[in-house]
Amino acid sequence: MGIKILVTGSRGFAGKNLCRTLETIRDGRNKTRKIQIDEIFECDVDTPKELLDEFCSKADFVFSFAGVNRPKEQSEFMEGNRDFTAELLSMLKKHGNTCPVMYASSIQASLLGRYAGSEYGKSKLAGEELVFEHAKTGAKVLVYRFPNLFGKWCRPNYNSAVATFCNNIANDLEITVSDPNMELELLYIDDLVDEMLDALEGCAHRCDYNGLEPLPSENGRFCYAPITHKVTLGEIVEHLESFKNQPKTLEMPEIPEGSFEKKLYSTYLSYLPKGKTSFVLKMNEDARGSFTELMKTEKCGQFSVNISKPGITKGEHWHHSKWEIFIVVSGRGLIQMQSIDTGEIREFEVSGEKIEAVHMLPGYTHNIINLSETENLVTVMWANEKFDAQKPDTYFEKVK
Repeated sequence: MGIKILVTGSRGFAGKNLCRTLETIRDGRNKTRKIQIDEIFECDVDTPKELLDEFCSKADFVFSFAGVNRPKEQSEFMEGNRDFTAELLSMLKKHGNTCPVMYASSIQASLLGRYAGSEYGKSKLAGEELVFEHAKTGAKVLVYRFPNLFGKWCRPNYNSAVATFCNNIANDLEITVSDPNMELELLYIDDLVDEMLDALEGCAHRCDYNGLEPLPSENGRFCYAPITHKVTLGEIVEHLESFKNQPKTLEMPEIPEGSFEKKLYSTYLSYLPKGKTSFVLKMNEDARGSFTELMKTEKCGQFSVNISKPGITKGEHWHHSKWEIFIVVSGRGLIQMQSIDTGEIREFEVSGEKIEAVHMLPGYTHNIINLSETENLVTVMWANEKFDAQKPDTYFEKVK
């Protein structure tokens, strides 16, 4: 038997991302978790109270993301954050449902730090107190004080500077950076969702708070997402400008696994308009075929694609230190290499029917010959360094 999960605020940024992930687990498309899910009850601002009440009678776990953070009137903070939470908990209590309740609060609920006194923070703090009181019914409660969030589907020009910057830079709109040195603590949406799944499996990260900082604690009153990133507004904009220029420079910046840059790049791409989703690459064409640079990296060379017409030989040069990998993906060809030192010749017949990678060794002059009389030979190439016209390290010499 699987569990039934209620998600309030299901059309909001965090709720939407969580629901889509829960669906992949429910439907068996996501094998990374052992959770079995039967039903997902989605509740948002227009969900009838009667339906929410029904959900509360059936739920085995509640994720409460519902809330207000940009109201027209200040009074709406308490109505949307404290009062809705009270109503939700009342419905659970009415049905004697003591299932676990996750409550999405904010670092602005802290009584210390720069957020002290914000109406939003006060309303979230009031919601926290209701949830902690609800624990007296025997329900397990998990209160998270989330920092600033970012990721796909986050609404720009609302309450996320990252979403606004991504949207505006992707769409060639102006941005305003009041203080480039202002530092934000940011939580990526996939890291938030991962923590929610941990919570669902009974492995939530516990903490206490010292001001705005979560202090890991096995029996802490609060919970927290363990992976966040501290970055300045100026750094965010600098990264985004480099992402925007990538189609022109072909330069792919470093995006290490788990890095803020990798997560920000994914976020930026989700805001691209249709006209920027694809971009034309420069094909260097002549009678022999074409050569097109695909991508350059800061520290790991560049990728290209070479097209040779029937019967054509390309290459016929060698390098001192540069080396390459040739991968024929279509057609039939012959790669020849000859040692400049010993004269040794190595030959490799290659084709798109059996894709393999062949190293072009330093100190070996090399070529690639299209053996077909009718078909083009298509070769994907990687070089260990970007081409430098001032120091090409390339010397013409035929294979004898």
